[in-house]
Amino acid sequence: AVRGEIPVDVAVMVHNNARAGAKKKARLRGIATEWVPRKSFSSEEAYSQRLLDILADYEIDIVALAGFMQLIPPEVIRRYEHRITNIHPALLPFFGGRGFYGMKVHEAVFASGMKVSGPTVHLVDEEYDHGPILMQRAVAIDDCKNPEEIAARVLAEEHKLYPLALGRLAQGSFRIEGRRAVTLETPSATAGGGA
Repeated sequence: AVRGEIPVDVAVMVHNNARAGAKKKARLRGIATEWVPRKSFSSEEAYSQRLLDILADYEIDIVALAGFMQLIPPEVIRRYEHRITNIHPALLPFFGGRGFYGMKVHEAVFASGMKVSGPTVHLVDEEYDHGPILMQRAVAIDDCKNPEEIAARVLAEEHKLYPLALGRLAQGSFRIEGRRAVTLETPSATAGGGA
């Protein structure tokens, strides 16, 4: 988005980890950052309201999660239904859900003997790695000798797939039918906005 590859403007990076490496990258690109640690709020309602306030203040249309390791509060999901995305480093619904994150995913894929893996971009709902799948990309891993090789190969594809999926979502290229995201031939002319 910063390089003009997709039709969105990145308005703010919200993080729940004070040591988030992406915070420095965002600031170097002139992107505002907001630190919102869940433990600093007395209730789920207060935490949810803070997130909603930030999204409203920055006039956010699409939320793109990347490494946010907590469930998004239900009120935020309802308010931004079908506009919150996440990228997962495996082909969902396999190797997803609670406990499947980071290298744990690639270790499980390697141990399974899978011949392919790859990233999945999906819409976020109230369960981990469960919402409708927008896009996936299969990556051959049959020659990988360890989980680290799988991780590197999948990450390279994540960096290509996520911007593509976000751009298509911003252009209105998906129609949600229950648990399925159907790709439309012609993007909606009215869709767009910031991420």
